[in-house]
Amino acid sequence: MNHRYLPLLSLWIGCCVAFSPALSQEPVLEKTEIFPAGMNGVSLYRIPGIVCTSRGTLLAYCEARRNSKADWGEIEVHLRRSIDGGRTWSDATKIAHTGARIEGNPRKRDADGAREQTVNNPVAIVDQQKGTVHMLYCINYAKCFSMHSSDDGLTWSEPIEITKSFEPFRKHYDWNVIATGPGHGVQLASGRMVVPIWLAYGKNGDHAPSAAATIYSDDHGATWQAGDLVFPNTAEFINPNETMIATKSDGSVLLVCRNHSKQNRKLIATSPDGATSWSQPKLDASLWEPICMASIVAYPQKPGTLIFSNPHSLALDKERKEIPGGRGKRENLSIKVSYDDGKSWTVNRTLESGTSAYSDLAVLPNGEIVCLYEGNNTIIAARFNLAWVSAGP
Repeated sequence: MNHRYLPLLSLWIGCCVAFSPALSQEPVLEKTEIFPAGMNGVSLYRIPGIVCTSRGTLLAYCEARRNSKADWGEIEVHLRRSIDGGRTWSDATKIAHTGARIEGNPRKRDADGAREQTVNNPVAIVDQQKGTVHMLYCINYAKCFSMHSSDDGLTWSEPIEITKSFEPFRKHYDWNVIATGPGHGVQLASGRMVVPIWLAYGKNGDHAPSAAATIYSDDHGATWQAGDLVFPNTAEFINPNETMIATKSDGSVLLVCRNHSKQNRKLIATSPDGATSWSQPKLDASLWEPICMASIVAYPQKPGTLIFSNPHSLALDKERKEIPGGRGKRENLSIKVSYDDGKSWTVNRTLESGTSAYSDLAVLPNGEIVCLYEGNNTIIAARFNLAWVSAGP
C-alpha cells in the first residue's frame, strides 16, 4: 500500500466508526467535561444547549458567566464543536453579539451594573433544507437577536435584532423581560423553524410572573413572527417558562414547559404547526417537575420515539409524601424514553445521580444520543445509545 494514503484511510475508518449504525450495539456511555468552571477565566458556565447539524457536527453552547453565578451580570455565549460524534471537542470560542455592547443591568443600580452586558438564553435551530444553523439569543432579557452560520458554527453572520417579534405578546402581558428557549429549536417538514420563548411581566428585571409561547420563521430565519400564547400564567399553572420543544411522528409539535404548579409535573401542549391551534395545557403525570429546565428531542431513527432528560426529583416530607408546589433537588438527572410520541414514558434511567440540573439533547446520525448537562460547577457531554438506556433498572 502507498503509505501516502494511510492518513486518509485512518480518517475514513474513524468516520465509519463514529457514524456507523448504533441502534443494536452493546450499551454505550461516555462522559466528557466540556465547560468546567474557571476555564478561560469564566466563573461558571450555565444554561447548556446542543444541536447536531445537517453535516453531523455537534455544536455545544452555553452562557459563560464571567464574574458570578447569577442570572444577571457580565455574561457571554461560548461554543465548542465536535466533528467526531462528541469524542473530542474544539476550544471554546465566544460567539453572539461581538459588536457594539448593550449595557445596563436593571437588577444592579451601581456602576458595575451599568457596565454589565448580559447575553443570555442562546437557542440554535438547524435548517436541514439549507444546511445552515441559526442562533437566537437575548441581551439583558430585553432585546432578541438572530444570526446564522453556513459552515457548521465556524463563523457567524452579523446579528439582526428581532425584538419586534415579541411585541404581539403585549396584548396578553405587558412584558418587561423576554427570553428564548433555552436549549434548541426545531424545523418542521414545511421548512418552518420554531423556537420556544417565555416572557415575564413583573418589575423590570424580574423573571416572574411569567408565561410561555413560541416564535417562528417561514423564510429560513430572515424574519420571525409571534405564535399564539401557549401557557398563560394561571392559578393552576403558575409561572410557565423555559419550554422545551420536539416534533412528533405525525409532524405536529410538542411543548414541555417548566412551571410552579402544586402538582409538581411538567406542562405539555401540542400544535399542528408550532404556532397556532394549541391544545389545552395539561400536566403530564410521568414528567416530574423539580422546577428546572428539561429537554426533549425526537429520535428520527425510530419514528414515534422521544427522548427526555431532567432531574428526576421531587420534594418530599418526612413521611416521603410529595410536598405540593415543593422544589425538588437538582440531582438524579435521568433519561426517559417514549415509544408512542409522548403518550407514555416506559423507560427511565439515571444518567447522573449527584448534582445535576439544566440539560439539552441531540441525536447523532448513527443513533447515538448526546446529553449536555450541568453537573457540579461544570457542564458535561454524555454520549450514549438506546441500548444503554434500556439496559438500566
